[in-house]
Amino acid sequence: QVHLVESGGGLVQAGGSLRLSCAPSSSIFNINAMGWYRQAPGKQRELVARINSGGTDTYADSVKGRFTISRDNARNAVILQMNSLKPEDTATYYCNAPEFSPPLWGQGTQVTVSS
Repeated sequence: QVHLVESGGGLVQAGGSLRLSCAPSSSIFNINAMGWYRQAPGKQRELVARINSGGTDTYADSVKGRFTISRDNARNAVILQMNSLKPEDTATYYCNAPEFSPPLWGQGTQVTVSS
């Protein structure tokens, strides 16, 4: 069964940058929309950013101007470039492809931002 594989999380100081990547575990047909969600301890999972294969993107207000989502359509991959990271960005970040039934999710990658 195909699933999404994330990479790129880690520990960084406030003001630093991280780059998250996500791609399917095996070759599948073209994925249209992909996105990133995050979940901090004790909080609900929230949308960070999403993008379709045409490049139309949406961001949570809390990350606008700091995060950039992009696609590598040839690999069905989605990248999240995170700059000017803040301690409140600390969470487990999940990749998502909503058009499948059920939607595809990754296993999550931890992002920790120290103050």
